[in-house]
Amino acid sequence: MKGKLRFLAKIVTVVLLWGCSSGNSGLDTDTPSLRIAMEPFFDIGTTLNREQVILPEEDVLELVRHHFNVVTAENKMKWESIQPMEGLFYFEPTDRFVEFALENNMMIIGHTLVWHSQTPDWVFEDEEGNPVDRDLLIERMRKHIFTLVGRYKGKVYGWDVVNEAVLDDGSMRDSPWRQIIGDEYIQLAFEFAAQADPDARLYYNDYSLPNESKREGVVRLVSQLQEKGVRIDGIGMQGHYHLDYPDLADLENSIAAFANLGVEVMITELDINVLPMPDLNMVGAEVSTDFAYDERYNPYGEQLPDSVQQQLARRYAGLFEVFVRNHASISRVTFWGVHDGQSWLNNWPVRGRQNHPLLFDRELSPKPAFYEVLRVAEKFSPDN
Repeated sequence: MKGKLRFLAKIVTVVLLWGCSSGNSGLDTDTPSLRIAMEPFFDIGTTLNREQVILPEEDVLELVRHHFNVVTAENKMKWESIQPMEGLFYFEPTDRFVEFALENNMMIIGHTLVWHSQTPDWVFEDEEGNPVDRDLLIERMRKHIFTLVGRYKGKVYGWDVVNEAVLDDGSMRDSPWRQIIGDEYIQLAFEFAAQADPDARLYYNDYSLPNESKREGVVRLVSQLQEKGVRIDGIGMQGHYHLDYPDLADLENSIAAFANLGVEVMITELDINVLPMPDLNMVGAEVSTDFAYDERYNPYGEQLPDSVQQQLARRYAGLFEVFVRNHASISRVTFWGVHDGQSWLNNWPVRGRQNHPLLFDRELSPKPAFYEVLRVAEKFSPDN
């Protein structure tokens, strides 16, 4: 009860001072823990990148310990990092990442086994650069999954088995995997992962899932897998959102549609772009998109104006109200990065920008959005 009162007192204090929350750098041990605040609803995760594991910054790791109970490898478990050349597996950064998580009793999510991006060309080609035959590509997939998943069997809680296989219109992405193997590549990936670690949770992960056409495409894909007896345990809804996207009703409709399939729903890769986009219709996270640097798309530098801070805070509050209301269907919310300086949005889709999409700024201080998320947790607390 005393802890509860201290939590409430802190919330009252920061509400009174909410325009001034980005003052001191480093971890304030009196700051309420995000993972504890969200404990009645779902797990809270973040990502760690290679540098944060190989050359650890203790203040960043302490922030992670304080606020998160799930960690995802941002890039270290992707094919190009694990097996850059055939048969050459590079595990050191991933071993360090897994060691950190286990030492701190954190759930580990592996990201990602089969994806059209960040997969070396050699996977799909023979020595002369021609497409390999179907059987060889299946064997390369099987070997990669068995080697990676097998190494961390019993340590990694869940895997993003297949990433971004559906286009925005709901059709299947015609990736090299599909061109050579056919649609069956998705089924095979899930079957190989289940064989490599029968106890690991297996997920499909994709962006723009509040969009109706893409939602229907993913429902169709997962339903077909289920009809074939393929085990799929959850759908990760990549939360690469904007200040005005998605419509919250569309988001809620997608959560319900996926939950109706009988699988876990997770909000993965959560961040909110606050910068203008070169293409006003562009949402989602197609990593191949690349625009030349232009100052018009980098208006704020290192300091986000208070008016935009408040927009960001209101946006996070609205999103978390949806998440918490639907917590019976949602098992996890994972932010794509610990702090603004780490975010991939600093370089996408315009390289060299300074974006401000997360709850912690470049000085590791909680932003107004952080306290708005805490306020949502308190509003929906079972004790109220």
